[in-house]
Amino acid sequence: MLWAADMAAGIGPSDVAAAERLAGVAYSDAERALIAETVEQQILLAAARRKITFRNDEPMAMRFDPRLPGFAMPEPGTLAFSAEDPGPLPQDAEEIAFAPLPKLSAWIASGALTSRALTEIYLARIEALNCKFLCYAAVVPERARAEADRADALMAAGTRLGPLHGIPYAVKDLFDTAGIPTAWGAEPFEGRIPEADAAIVERLRAAGAVLLGKASVGALALGDVWYWGMTRNPWNLNEGSGGSSAGSASATAAGLCGFAIGTETLGSITNPSERCGTTGLRPTFGRVPRRGGMVLCPSLDKIGPICRGVEDTAMVLSVLNGAEPGDRDGIDAPFGFDAGAGIGGLRLGYLPEAFGEGALPEDHAALEAARGLGIELVEVSLPDLPYRALMDILHAESAAIFEELTLSGADDSLTRQDAGAWPNRFRLSRFLSAVDHVQLDRLRYRVMAALDAVFSDVDAMIGPFNTGPMLVASNFTGHPCLHLRSSFMTSGTRARGLLGAQAPMVAPGQPFRVPHGISLWGRLYDEGTILRLGLALERAFGVASERPGFAE
Repeated sequence: MLWAADMAAGIGPSDVAAAERLAGVAYSDAERALIAETVEQQILLAAARRKITFRNDEPMAMRFDPRLPGFAMPEPGTLAFSAEDPGPLPQDAEEIAFAPLPKLSAWIASGALTSRALTEIYLARIEALNCKFLCYAAVVPERARAEADRADALMAAGTRLGPLHGIPYAVKDLFDTAGIPTAWGAEPFEGRIPEADAAIVERLRAAGAVLLGKASVGALALGDVWYWGMTRNPWNLNEGSGGSSAGSASATAAGLCGFAIGTETLGSITNPSERCGTTGLRPTFGRVPRRGGMVLCPSLDKIGPICRGVEDTAMVLSVLNGAEPGDRDGIDAPFGFDAGAGIGGLRLGYLPEAFGEGALPEDHAALEAARGLGIELVEVSLPDLPYRALMDILHAESAAIFEELTLSGADDSLTRQDAGAWPNRFRLSRFLSAVDHVQLDRLRYRVMAALDAVFSDVDAMIGPFNTGPMLVASNFTGHPCLHLRSSFMTSGTRARGLLGAQAPMVAPGQPFRVPHGISLWGRLYDEGTILRLGLALERAFGVASERPGFAE
């Protein structure tokens, strides 16, 4: 810690003056002299703390709770999935691979399809196609076949563990899997092999689901670039799949799994779902246990399903739901979803500016489709607040969690080294102000109150996922979001980033037919409402079953 012992003693008023530009403050000469006299102790205390290292999963003393005073948890609701006849089992393996979960589940329950046969379909597709998409970081065929055989044996004995019984899935490579590499998409952690499974992996196994492998993740949960390359969008192989649940969305869209598990800190379920045309559900903060998952930002990280249909996500969340005993960030909440309940009487809010100048025709069409459902559409507004300033909470927490990468220089081994990548963001965050951080937390509370006021008047909100403040605001308040495919558009190859369909073009002269989606936001712990709305919209849009042609 030479910087502490040597540099602190040599700091003078001119150093303070230079630092003022980074801090955004201005002091007098006398004030600078006083700071220079007293800053040494502050630096030495920081140096003493830096001698202490922390595990990735070691918690903070302070924790985020999205519930405001007076919050009432929704009543436990019915859990009822559709019971429609799935029809005869197709002869074409590709038709089976792309079938939504209600059909796959019904075919397995009836005996028309075995888990082993379905698993072999996906394993064959992975072997043939993963080289195109780079959506799997690891495949575990032996474990998958063993779990499929167990599921079939239980079915033969008359035991069905639930709607996911026998369904093969991919889990984002942020979650520990015993004896299977879990490298978080990042070079410094290649070769990391955990000894135990994450909580959600345990729950999915108990529900009879079959693990196919680890879906690729943008390094340390950012973007779609990881140590093997860039995970690709099945609708346009020239562009990335979005991030950071890059492999989860790509594999699901390409029919390389029945469903996948993703995470969202700020757009990592909704962004790749927008890019790849999948249906992503970001549950309310605290609903799904995070034990065994990589921590990026403790007050923001959320876990949810990425699927091919709305009801699919409800089936998966029914298994993932429920806080664990001793989970500091977990909030036990009931989950209800009734596929036949209908949406009559619901009030759906929207921000007029989200559908104003610059909005895409596809977004206007989605709003009109919602209007056509016969529910009440209500214009709502949010106060004029610096919502994007909240991003520095994410930057500070993530830089702290991965401090050792910055201090040791190991961040240099990460592939992405651009201005928006983690290495630069982590370094930049060393210059954030602790005082500003406290004030940002107070701003976050004000934003929580603002969204609470909106949801006191409407049952849900609708809008493009990347328009207005909702992507940032709802992630920091913990509200749930469902993103589903609404239409298709013609687009050139798009750059990576958090801009979804409106990302700048890399090659605008090459047109591709790509999916476009819409987001629904709901009240805290009321995913059932946005799922029912989403189901009705999915039927109205009529595009959920279209498959990519792997264009390039």
